[in-house]
Formats: sequence, structure tokens, C-alpha cells
Amino acid sequence: MKLLSIILVLAFLLVGCQPPASPQTAAPHLLLATTTSTRDSGLLDVLLPDFEKTAGVFVDVVAVGTGQALKLGEDGNADVLLVHARAKEDAFMAAGHGVRREDVMYNDFVLVGPPNDPATIAGGNDAAAAFAKIAQASAPFVSRGDDSGTHTKEKQIWAKAGIEPAGDWYISAGQGMGAVLTMADEQKAYTLSDRATFLARTLEGTQLKILVEGDPLLFNPYGVIAVNPAKNDKIQNDLANRFIDWLISAPSQEMIQQFGTAEFGQPLFVPDSAIWRSRPH
Repeated sequence: MKLLSIILVLAFLLVGCQPPASPQTAAPHLLLATTTSTRDSGLLDVLLPDFEKTAGVFVDVVAVGTGQALKLGEDGNADVLLVHARAKEDAFMAAGHGVRREDVMYNDFVLVGPPNDPATIAGGNDAAAAFAKIAQASAPFVSRGDDSGTHTKEKQIWAKAGIEPAGDWYISAGQGMGAVLTMADEQKAYTLSDRATFLARTLEGTQLKILVEGDPLLFNPYGVIAVNPAKNDKIQNDLANRFIDWLISAPSQEMIQQFGTAEFGQPLFVPDSAIWRSRPH
């Protein structure tokens, strides 16, 4: 018994003398500021796990309007941006806020509204003419009102129609695309939506219908931008470029092309990176 006790004491001392195990190195985090449409459509849920697994990087997502995402980049509070307002993106780059921009994908905007269509716009393909009829009828219209890419496009259409929208019928929500679609559905109102988020909402039972589509003005391209690392010494430019390289690569573009086809018989986004466009057909 004494021998066993001595052995146990020695074993305890030996274990106690061992250096503590080295803590596992934490995986780095990449901060992605992006438009709500990439989140609300479900696209990020499909794409990001692949990047996180292959790169060993956690992606922290801030989903806001494109204007807010660009402001986060301008202030040095994001590593990389995924947005959809080309004129604003070009201005962002020209001002030196970003160091790299790449085309990623595109889809289109659609004008949706209640099935009874009080402004009688169904079947048209002229967005400005449809907006004019909505205003003339004082039919409820829910605007994003958040300086997003969708809001920017909406303002372009109102400008083409020669109308400054105002009145009780025009509701400025200051919300993301999913929330605005919910509001429009509840209030039997019209709104402008990217096609991907709207189609994703049809799986949740929205009564809204696509009433106007096909106008070239409704084209909706997306770009990815690496924020200028000079803005903040915490900006991870190497990780941002790894993310961009991955996003525009052929395998990731293929995932974008397949997203939504099972549910809707069509992709919700069309891949459009330079690598994708130059692939052999």
C-alpha cells in the first residue's frame, strides 16, 4: 500500500510539473460590410461557410444599406465591402477609400405590389411610367429610405419620372429589404425590391406580386471592394484580398449561379466576375 501511495504521489508531481497546454490559436476574423439583399436572400448562408472552411477565417457580417456599408469602409470600420450601387462604388474608389474593386454578380430590381394593383401597372416594363401612375393614384408605396443601393435606384426612377414623392401614400421606412417587403405586404403597398430577396420572401407566403420588370434601368450589379488599409491599422488587407480572390473564383461563381435554381428554377444572381466571363464556354 505504501509503494502504491508513493507511485501515485510521484505521478501527481510529474503531471503537475508539465507545462500547460498551449492554447489553440484563434482563427482570424474578417469584417464584411454588405447590403441587406445578400443576407435576406440567403446567399451569404450558402457562400460564407465554404470560405470560412477553406480559408480558416471567421466572417463577421454587418448587413446594412449600401450607403451605410460604404460609410463603414470610408471610416475604416470594415475590411471588405459587398455592395450594389455602381456610381457610389466608383466614387468610393476615386476618393481613395478602396484599393481594389471587382465585379461579382448581377440581378435586377422588380416593382412589386398587391394583387389588386390599384395603380394598374401590372405587365409594364417602364419603371418610371409605373412610378408616375402610383403617384397619380396616391397608392401606398414603401421606400427603403436608407441610402441603400435599392433606395438609390428608386430615387433614380422617381427622377426619371419627374416626380418628388411626398404625401401620406409615400412611406419612408429606413429599413432593410426584408423588413420593407414585410411592411409592403401588410399595408398592401408597392415597393421596389431586388429580385433575389423578393423571391426568397415568396417562400414565406408574401402576397405581393411582381408587376413591372424588364426595364434596363432596373439592372442591378454587385461589386466587392477591399478597404484602403491606410484608414485603420486594424484593417486586414491580406484577408480582404483572399476573400475577393475566393469570391470571384470560378468555383464560387458556380455556387452563385446555382443559388436558387432548385427552389425557383432560375438563379437569383448571375455570376459576373472577370474570371467567370473569361472562362471557356
